[in-house]
Formats: sequence, structure tokens, C-alpha cells
Amino acid sequence: MKRRDFGLLAGTSLATAAVVRPAKAAAADPSLLTTTLTPMGGERAGNADGSIPAWTGGQVSAPLPASQPVAAHLFEDEQPLYKVNAGNLAQYADLLTEGTKFQITKFGLELHVYPTHRTAAAPQYVYDNTAKNVTTATLDPRGGRFGFTGAYGGIPFPIIDTTDPLVAGAQLIWNHLTGWGGYTTLTQFNPGVVMIGGNLILVSGTLSRFVYPYYDPNGSLETFEGYLSKAHFYYKAPGSVDGQETMVWHTTNVNVHPDIVWTLLNGQGRVRKAPNQAFDAPNPFSNGIANLDEASCFYGNPSQYNWSYITKKEILVPYNCNKMLFHTIQEILSPHFPNPEFLRWEKHRVWVVEANLAPGEHNVNAKRRLYFDEDSRFALLGEGYDAQGELVKAYGFYNECIPSLPGVVEMGTSTFNLTSGDYTYNGNNNYAPFTGAEYFPQQAPSFFDPQLMAANAAF
Repeated sequence: MKRRDFGLLAGTSLATAAVVRPAKAAAADPSLLTTTLTPMGGERAGNADGSIPAWTGGQVSAPLPASQPVAAHLFEDEQPLYKVNAGNLAQYADLLTEGTKFQITKFGLELHVYPTHRTAAAPQYVYDNTAKNVTTATLDPRGGRFGFTGAYGGIPFPIIDTTDPLVAGAQLIWNHLTGWGGYTTLTQFNPGVVMIGGNLILVSGTLSRFVYPYYDPNGSLETFEGYLSKAHFYYKAPGSVDGQETMVWHTTNVNVHPDIVWTLLNGQGRVRKAPNQAFDAPNPFSNGIANLDEASCFYGNPSQYNWSYITKKEILVPYNCNKMLFHTIQEILSPHFPNPEFLRWEKHRVWVVEANLAPGEHNVNAKRRLYFDEDSRFALLGEGYDAQGELVKAYGFYNECIPSLPGVVEMGTSTFNLTSGDYTYNGNNNYAPFTGAEYFPQQAPSFFDPQLMAANAAF
């Protein structure tokens, strides 16, 4: 769970307008997570025709030393079961999102569909906390879109309350924003690129540090201070941004703690808060292709939207995309989408959620639709619609399986401009001559302290 957008991540301000909904229905039964549901709330059983297998524990291996990169080779001998393209689109239309169909018909996208592997897993302490959250997690009574309380160290809402679509939708977006991705990570070079007119351009590359206080294995609900994640980005390339830094803190409830962004710009010699790095503000590194809240299918503060659960269904999604880790960005990306030879698609069950702007809110995406994986809880695909109801954006979340973590986590993310055919890509991948190697080291709290960041600032 990297939650990044070219190293410049979305902050928020405290939202005030709310649609009051029931915080939650009667608590579900936590024992379901050991019987019919997985420990994180997916269905244990496979589907009727066996194309989605039963979950049997995920892909798990022994932990690696902190000094060893965690990228893993998986399923490399498998061949695609079939390919989906413009010629056979109608045959598979029920398994495709609107964004995927648009990319196939307009830009020639082809899906290479492989056998489904339900690799998602987490440590036992995450499972234990998830079970506790079933009876304690509560959406904000002023509106679920503002956040939640009463959860810690696991999926906050593993058993979705579908009796109220707005409650279910809010639970699902917060599950996405708090999805398990480890407690602390370091990536040597995190490239952000844009593909414009078929030309690949590096717009930022950072050494990236993350810590997730929400998942501190030594923490607890009683000691949790409300900040889900803290990140520190050190810009290394291109030369125009070399030496800049950004620090981001994200919250689990914007009515309790607002998100905060600090920046250190070349030549200023001091750290500043950046209150406008939020919502649909254009990402300055994306040449107008992406806004700050469009990373990871959706990123940042969800309070502008009412999130409404639609249905649960089987679709084709990018999954277990580990192969992308062992090639360079220059090899992976083709003019309008990632090269199909490197991108793995599988059939999985997803929760479908539609987001519509709340009264009084303004965003260039008046409506969004997201598709949340039942196992990892992350949104894997999405779409953005303008005020006229036209489909204008598509989003892709490319996960990787890390058995040594264990977990299925964010590796890369794209925002596609469906009008121009241009797109962005950001991920922990190799960009020649840099390595995107990722590690799970213990990191000093000082790396995420804005006061120390300011103290070290220099012209």
C-alpha cells in the first residue's frame, strides 16, 4: 500500500458538510472470519465453475532479512488461458469494466488472462485485529465518508453491511485506504512517469520511506493517535527537483485529525505546509493528465463523495503482477497502456461502488466507480466521469504478491486520460539506470518528523 502519486501526495483540509447516515448496523459475527469468510472478509469458497478457486491461506513464505529486496518471482511458467481484444470483446463483456472496454475498443488494449491465484494474506496479528474490529469499528456519525473510529491494526470493516448502500460504500472505501501493505517500507527509487503522445518522460524519482502507525505490531487501539500512514519522499531525479522533499501524514478520520503535507523546495531553506495539495488539484508532475486524488484508483480524503455500494461480481482485473518488477519502466510501458506482455489479468470477485459528489462539493470527477478486490480490499480498477456524465478517466492498480510479508500490495498505479490517450504511471519499478528495489527495514521515527525535516533544511 504505497499511496503515492509521483512522490507528491494529496493532503486534505477538514471538510464540514455531512450527510448523516447510520454509523453501523448491529455488529456482525466475528466467527464468520474463521468459517465462511477469509480472515479479511473475502468469501472462502470458489465460484461455481471453478475459475475462481477457494482461498486456502494465500501465498506465504518465511520472512526475509531486512537487507534483502522483497520482489518475488511467481507463476512465471504459466501461459495465458485466453486473450481478450477488440475481436472477441462481446464474448467477455460481462467480465469487463467500462474503462477496460473503452481502452480495448479505442486504443487496442489486449488482456492476457491467466489462472486465478488467491494469494492475498497477512500476518496473524492483522487477522486478530481484523476480527476485533468487527464489533468495535464505527463510521463517523456525521457521515461515513469522513472516517471511522474504533478500529486498529486490521481491516476496519471486514464484514460489509449491505443493508444501507451508503454505509457499505463508506466501509469499502476506508478498507481500501487502510489496506494491508506492511508496517514499514523503503523503496530505493520510486519513478513517476508520463506517457504523452507515445513519449515516455520521467517527471520524478524518489527514495521513498513509509511507516503505517495503524499497523504497528506493538501498538493498540488505545495508543493509536489517528494517523494511518506517514511518508517521506526524497527527490533524486530529474535534476530540476533533485534535493526536494515531501512528507505526508494521512488520517483515518478527517473530523478528528486533518491530513497534513509538508514540502521542502530547493532554494527556500525551510519547510512549509501545503494545504492545497488535495482532491482534484492537478498533479504538477503529470502535465494535466492526473489529479492528486486519482492515484491508486482513489487516493487521499474521500469526504467529497457519497460512496454507494452497487453489487458484487466477477470481473477481470490486474493481479499478481510480479513480472513487472523484473523489467524496466522503459520495457513495461507502451504508448497508451502497460505492455500486455508484462501485465497479468485474472478473474476475481469485486465489490462495485459508485461515488457521487456530496451537496456543495466540487470535483472535476462528478462521479466515480471503483472495483474493490474481496481478498486484499484494494480497488484494482476504476473510472472517472465528468459533470456531463461522460467517461473521461480510467484507473489501474497493479498489485504484487510478497509472500515474505505476506501480502498482496500496491506495486504501481496508472491514470488514463481517455480523451487524449495519454497516461501516468508510478510504482516501485526499475527505471534504467535506477533500481526500484524495495525493503522492509526498521526505520527511525525521526524520518517522519516534520520538525527534524525543518531542522535539516538548507539552501
